Amino acid sequence: MAERENFLFWRLAYFLIAESGYRIIRITEDHSEIWFENIKNKNARMLRMVRSDLDWANWVERDKQMVAVQADKLRKQLFARNLNMLNIYVTSHPPIDADEDYLEKQIIAGQGKTKLSTIVLTRQNYSQSFLKIGETLGKQPMFDIQNDYDDAEIYMLSQGVLKKAAQQENEDRQLFEFTKPLFTYIFIAIQVLVFFILEANGGSTNMETLVKYGAKYNPLIIEGEWWRFITPIFLHIGFLHLVMNTLALYYLGSAVEKMFGHWRFLGIYLFSGFTGALASFIFSENISAGASGAIFGCFGALLYLGFAYPQLFFRTMGMNVIVLIIINLIFGFTVPGIDNAGHIGGLIGGFLSTGAVHFPKKRNLKGQAIFLCAMVIISVSMINIGYHDDRPDVMNGIVQEKIKNGKVEEAYNMLAPYVSEGKGNAITFFQLSYLEIQLKKYKSAKQHLLNAIKLQPDFHEAYFNLALLYYEEQDILKAREYAQKANSISSQKKYQEFLQEIGD
Repeated sequence: MAERENFLFWRLAYFLIAESGYRIIRITEDHSEIWFENIKNKNARMLRMVRSDLDWANWVERDKQMVAVQADKLRKQLFARNLNMLNIYVTSHPPIDADEDYLEKQIIAGQGKTKLSTIVLTRQNYSQSFLKIGETLGKQPMFDIQNDYDDAEIYMLSQGVLKKAAQQENEDRQLFEFTKPLFTYIFIAIQVLVFFILEANGGSTNMETLVKYGAKYNPLIIEGEWWRFITPIFLHIGFLHLVMNTLALYYLGSAVEKMFGHWRFLGIYLFSGFTGALASFIFSENISAGASGAIFGCFGALLYLGFAYPQLFFRTMGMNVIVLIIINLIFGFTVPGIDNAGHIGGLIGGFLSTGAVHFPKKRNLKGQAIFLCAMVIISVSMINIGYHDDRPDVMNGIVQEKIKNGKVEEAYNMLAPYVSEGKGNAITFFQLSYLEIQLKKYKSAKQHLLNAIKLQPDFHEAYFNLALLYYEEQDILKAREYAQKANSISSQKKYQEFLQEIGD
C-alpha cells in the first residue's frame, strides 16, 4: 500500500527540516517534490526528495540529468565553487528494467564542480538506504516503519512539515521587515534642504561655498576641523549628484532601516559616512562631498546579511547586491572625478558597524565584540595615518590655505624645511617657488621651479613662472624659451599675450 511510502516521504522531510538543519526552498503544488538546502552540510548542501512510483529506468535517468543541470545553475547563482547534491526517490518498488547500482550512479555536471548522488528508497532497502542517507548527512534517520498508516496520520505529519517551513519563511520575512523607515526620510529631507541652502549662498558647485558649509577639505581637517568627517554626508555637488544619491538612499536606506531598525541604521549610516570621508582624507587630496560613502555603507550592511545568513542572502537579493557593488566600483575607477576611496571606505565601515550592532532581537556577543574591536582599530589606524603621515598632498593643501589667508612667511617656514628633508612633489616645489618669489628669493625660486618641471614635464604654470623670472632678469631668450614651452602645453591667452609683448 502506498500509504507507507507517503508516510516515509513526509517523515524524512520532517527529519531534514526539524532535525538536520535543512530549509525548504522549493515545493511543487502537489507536494510530491521538495528541494532543501543546508549551507553547513558540504556533503549535501542541496537535497531533493521525490515521491513517485518508478516504472522505467530511462525516466529516472532523464530526471537525474535534468536535476544535475538545475543544480549546476544553483551553484552558479550561489557563487559556490563546488556543489554536492543528494537526490532521493521514495518509491514502492524500483524500476523493473534496472538494478540499484545503475539507478544510483553519480552524475557530474559543470566541469566536475557539481555532483549529484542518488538514493532510490524502496520497501526492500529501507535500512540500507537510511545508512546511506546518514553517511551523507552526518546524522542517521532514527524512526521505525510500520506496514500501514491511515490518511489522517500522514496528513498531520505533512501539515507539521509545511507549518515548520512556513515558520521559517515568516522568520525570513520578519528579518527584512523589522520596522518602517524613519531616519531614511529625515536624511533625504536634510540633504535636499542643505542643497537649496548651498544654491542660495553661492551655488552647490562652487568650491568655496562647499568648503564653507563643511565639505571634506584636507587642510582644514588637519587644522582641527574634525567635523568635516561627518558634514560632507549632507552636501551634494550639483543637482544630478543630489538626485542620484537621493534615489539610492531612498531604496537602499529604506531596505537597511527596515531590516535593522531606526537606531542601528542611524549608527550604520553615520559611521559609514565617517569612514568614507576618512578614507577620502587619506587617499584623495580633492575637495569632496556627498552621501555616497554612507550609501555604500548600506551596501556593506546588506553584505553583512550575506555573512550572517548566506542561504537567505543568495536566495533573495544576494546576486543583485554583489553585481551593483561591482558595477559602482568599476564605474568609480573608470570615470574621473569620482571619489572611489570614499566609496570603499563607506562599504567597509557599513559592513563592520553592522556586524557590531547585529540584527534586532538577536545576539551574537562574541561576533559583535570582534566587529566592534575591528571598527575601533581600523578607525584609529586610519586617523593616525591621516593626521601624522606628512604626504605631499596634505602639506600642499595646508600651505595653499595659508597662502590664501596671506600667511606667506608662515607658509614658507613650514614648507622650506619639509622640502629640505627631501619630501614633496611637483606642486610642493611650485608652491615653495611662489613663496620665495613673494619673499624675493629669486635664485632658489628658479631652482625649485626647475625641480617641479623635472618631476612633471607638462607643468605649464611652472614654465610660465620661470619665463617671468628670466624676463625680470632681462634674459629675453630664456624668458621666450620657457614661455613658448608653456604655450605649447596649454595655449592660454596670458601666455600668448606675454609672447607678443617680448617679441615672439
